[in-house]
Amino acid sequence: MPLAGRPILDWVFRAGQSSSEIDEVVLATSVDASDDVLERFASSRGITCVRGALDDVLGRFLLAADAVNADAVVRLTADCPLLDPALIDSVAGLWRRNMSTDYVSTTLQRSLPRGLDVECVRAGALRSVDAVARGYHRTHVTSLLYAAESRFSRLGLVTQPDCSHYRVTVDTPLDLEALRAITDQTGDRIVPWRELIQILGDRPGIPAINGSVRQKEIVEG
Repeated sequence: MPLAGRPILDWVFRAGQSSSEIDEVVLATSVDASDDVLERFASSRGITCVRGALDDVLGRFLLAADAVNADAVVRLTADCPLLDPALIDSVAGLWRRNMSTDYVSTTLQRSLPRGLDVECVRAGALRSVDAVARGYHRTHVTSLLYAAESRFSRLGLVTQPDCSHYRVTVDTPLDLEALRAITDQTGDRIVPWRELIQILGDRPGIPAINGSVRQKEIVEG
């Protein structure tokens, strides 16, 4: 799906490749035939692609980690085209300075718009989760790491003021409409997260477009 003339997946690729803390971007998709087009597109952009079970996203992340012998994996989901490389650098850089930490993210206490989510997981911790994760935990990849009963070590990045009520992810047609209203203002460029929040605050009609969209609960898959 295009956004300001660029496929949404390419926005995510660009954000990852623009981060100074990420060594290599890897697309982790499924072996389902419907995802053949994604592998071809990744190849056209020089992006490594790994493919695993359709319903086992955690397994695919481990394939990606193994493909590049990663010490840690930064999770960027492909429905978040407005990811800011500066936030990616902040999360991944925090992990590099605390490499014994299992999990660093912007989501332990949400303060940023949904769709700017960045998570960094130590590869060893991801393998530990793989040994015990079942059901929706294999879909959500990191959910066992931040569960209330989790014993994994965690660090969180929190910003102020709290802007977690905004939504810039793409799960529904209304989400896409809202993002197109944003890119009508910004064009095809990476939008710094502070500027994005300013746009949403100055133009309340934009967040109103998808303000009624309900985010699924983790247990819904």
